Amino acid sequence: MEANARWVLLTALAPIAWGANYWVTHAYLPADRPLWGAALRALPAGLLLLALARRRPRGPWWWRSALLGLLNTAVFFVLLYLASQLLPTSTAATVMAASPLAMLLTAWALAGQHPHRAHLAGAVVGLAGVALTVLGAAGAPDRAGLAASVGAMLVSSVGYVLAARWREGADPLAATAWQLTAGGLMLLPLAAGAEGAPPPLRGSTLLAFGYVTLAATALAFACWFAGLRHLAAGTVGLLGLLNPLTGVLLGTALDGDELGLRQGLGLVLVVAGILLGRPRARARARAGAAAAAVSADLPGPRVP
Repeated sequence: MEANARWVLLTALAPIAWGANYWVTHAYLPADRPLWGAALRALPAGLLLLALARRRPRGPWWWRSALLGLLNTAVFFVLLYLASQLLPTSTAATVMAASPLAMLLTAWALAGQHPHRAHLAGAVVGLAGVALTVLGAAGAPDRAGLAASVGAMLVSSVGYVLAARWREGADPLAATAWQLTAGGLMLLPLAAGAEGAPPPLRGSTLLAFGYVTLAATALAFACWFAGLRHLAAGTVGLLGLLNPLTGVLLGTALDGDELGLRQGLGLVLVVAGILLGRPRARARARAGAAAAAVSADLPGPRVP
């Protein structure tokens, strides 16, 4: 029991780090450098995890890593960076909390994986919670920020379906390292061409990038996959709910985001939708294996 509690605490570090990532990006990283922000998050973390995994891609995993790196790292991290900058921290965290429900619907549309009625009910409840939170925010939410959040969910959902289909033949941590590295390498020339020189890395910006790269990416992924190996998939999925909770609490406490009755009810509905959408007992083993194959954010809210 004591060992299990230690694994729970270790695994919980991942969604807490991802939830705090919204606030760190919003408060300390340059708003006009999304390409560099994504590249500096992905590439150093990917190389660090690659050094830990010590495995190179083989056979089809060369092109698979490139495609998944494009979807799950390059495009996803850029859109997530934009959403974190353009939306209040609490709003961005709540909207992205619906990503597991978006993945459910994407898997149904693209892979013919028919969800259970309870899963569909969870999707409806969760999406209603997101709508209630966004519509209840003070002032009109930034449309570009909402578009970035929705785009991030759609792109990562397609990446989820592909990664789940290709999960055989690759260690989850190694596959994540390949995707992060590939995505970071794709972003480097784009960032240099579109945004010029990288942002000055000094003071709070350096510390913020250090947190985003080391804590919210490399360390978070390592803790997450360790939890997947030692805990039940349902337990890991419930721990993932700490992601939006952390983002909302930090946005409210440190940024002064409004958390009224409507926003609180919206967050409750999102959490309820995710709980309804959790796989049943006989499907949990398959869901845990599929989750381990995806680079981000996985049972529970998606990686920020």
